[in-house]
Amino acid sequence: MSLDAPPGVLRLAGHPVRWQLLRELARSDRQVGELVALTGQRQSLVSYHLGQLRDGGLVAMRRSSADRRDTYYRLDLAACRDQLAGAGTVLHPGLRLVPAATDPALRPARRRPVRVLFLCTGNSSRSQMAEALLERLGGARVEAASAGSHPKPLHPNAVRVMRAGGIDISGRHPKHLDVFAGQRFDHVISLCDRVREVCPRFPGSPALAHWSMPDPAAEPGYPPFVRAAEELKTRITFLLPAIDTTRGSER
Repeated sequence: MSLDAPPGVLRLAGHPVRWQLLRELARSDRQVGELVALTGQRQSLVSYHLGQLRDGGLVAMRRSSADRRDTYYRLDLAACRDQLAGAGTVLHPGLRLVPAATDPALRPARRRPVRVLFLCTGNSSRSQMAEALLERLGGARVEAASAGSHPKPLHPNAVRVMRAGGIDISGRHPKHLDVFAGQRFDHVISLCDRVREVCPRFPGSPALAHWSMPDPAAEPGYPPFVRAAEELKTRITFLLPAIDTTRGSER
């Protein structure tokens, strides 16, 4: 790259349509049709710019587990962070980005914990792991819960991978999402493409997000659970600064 040329991340993000797409994908994984509706752009144009962002390493895609004809796009937050940090350093060493604090003790105090609900189909692995990780990483400032549309027993590999990270979830039980009907949450996050389609409405207009993650139990062996745990930890690490901006109302 020429020293006079701006870093790739700036050239990519500097286009108005690509900036719109990045902003939307920072909130939730999305299908192309959703991005077309949200940006007001033609599908061909959205697809073109998504291809540019994929080539630049900022966006990834995967087929929907609910309908293999659909595709979900997601923002690679870690790649964005690293590329933006590199771009700032190229301009001036003093412009190096500093990651947001993830230590619960360093977060601002609030009146009540921010409530987060994770949903998947079985509530047997992904959502249980996400609940446990957010509890560990978020501390007392968050209240995490999880549920499923068709609960089934906790998967032993989910217990195993969490235990490897120092978290014991062996005593947890799957719950149906009806258990939380009528309750208020600040964030509701679906982890399964199928459960997203049947996610009920919750009072109080919680922030809704979808993390399109494959079911680790759908593949043989233990490694898919390791990958799921790593992805969840990364996503939750980036979720925490968003949680810290949520203003909880008194109950």
